[in-house]
Amino acid sequence: MAILIAGLIIFLGTHSVRIVAEDWRNQQIARWGENSWKAAFSLVSLIGLLLVIKGYSETVMSPLILWSPPAWMNHLVMLLMIPAFVLLVASYWPGSMIKARVGHPMLLAVKIWAFAHLMVNGSLADLLLFGSFLIWAIIDFAVCRRRDKKLGVVRATGTIARDIQATVAGLVIWAIFAFYLHSLMFGVNPMAI
Repeated sequence: MAILIAGLIIFLGTHSVRIVAEDWRNQQIARWGENSWKAAFSLVSLIGLLLVIKGYSETVMSPLILWSPPAWMNHLVMLLMIPAFVLLVASYWPGSMIKARVGHPMLLAVKIWAFAHLMVNGSLADLLLFGSFLIWAIIDFAVCRRRDKKLGVVRATGTIARDIQATVAGLVIWAIFAFYLHSLMFGVNPMAI
């Protein structure tokens, strides 16, 4: 459990620097240069992510179960993951109205993903993993929206055609993940539950 907690602190901590110390972050970028900052940020994030994966996989061997969700909830989670994937794709899809309206669709996708997985995973490790990501995404989303408002950020408007493309791409990626990658990567086939 200690490895999981350390990984979450490192991973979410690096992703929280802009939330808690934006001026310091900007000073470091000016001092190191943007590429060096991104390289260091990526390295520390990767270390944190690897620790999260290792720590979580160790807890699966002897989980401390806090609750057992009803079986029907798995179907609800599968449905919730559709908009999560669409939002994730829209965050990178140029010309998306979804991105223009939501502002930070990746953070909204993380909130949906974490909340959905909290509903169907009842161990202490799940609570730590998905609960930490949910709390972080809620805070980061609020901070980013407030920062955008303060700075007067105006997002380019998108088109329906680009939203349709992002939605179709999100659905395809969701299907690939749901039917194949989730069981390959995590050993759990969500379609068989």
